Amino acid sequence: MIQTNKILSMILVSLLLITCNKEDETKKNLMNLSGKYSDAKPYNYGKAWGKREFSFENGKWTLFFTLALDPEMKLPVFTFRTLGTFKIEEKSSSVKQAYNALFMEEKKFVTLKTNDKNLIQAFRFAECDLEKDVEKDISEKGCSAWKSVSECPGDYDLLSLDNEGKLYFGERPQDNNMCSPDKRPTKLTPPVSKL
Repeated sequence: MIQTNKILSMILVSLLLITCNKEDETKKNLMNLSGKYSDAKPYNYGKAWGKREFSFENGKWTLFFTLALDPEMKLPVFTFRTLGTFKIEEKSSSVKQAYNALFMEEKKFVTLKTNDKNLIQAFRFAECDLEKDVEKDISEKGCSAWKSVSECPGDYDLLSLDNEGKLYFGERPQDNNMCSPDKRPTKLTPPVSKL
């Protein structure tokens, strides 16, 4: 009986070590992300479609996001670009296979892509003094649903990497506010794939 318990204990310890090593390897791979990742196809945000393009290199990241009124992305409303550093924290307690991540935003930019006054009003872009097709740095004052860098220096997000190398981020809330740990998402978006 004692021998059986000893063998079972050794098996459990071995399984635990294998699990921990796999988690450590996944976290290491997330911390060392390199290259460009993009949505395979735009995904639906209700009445609009969005496409994300991420770049990672040496602990730095960039996001280029386009929102359009059609899945072919021929009727863009705006583009948003942000950049900074990131760090991978502990495993998520609410989303299996995901890690808590903090994406610091050093700069934020928006570009208006429409002349439609109703859309400009709906997105509160009139308050931002934007000119169509001209990228504007909104880091200092913010714009629409984006807060300034001083008010919201980073997103408390989720990040997951599957066996095929696809990345999953947390699903953004309606108000776009992920500026504190309590605002961290509780589910993942569709993946982005390495280009």
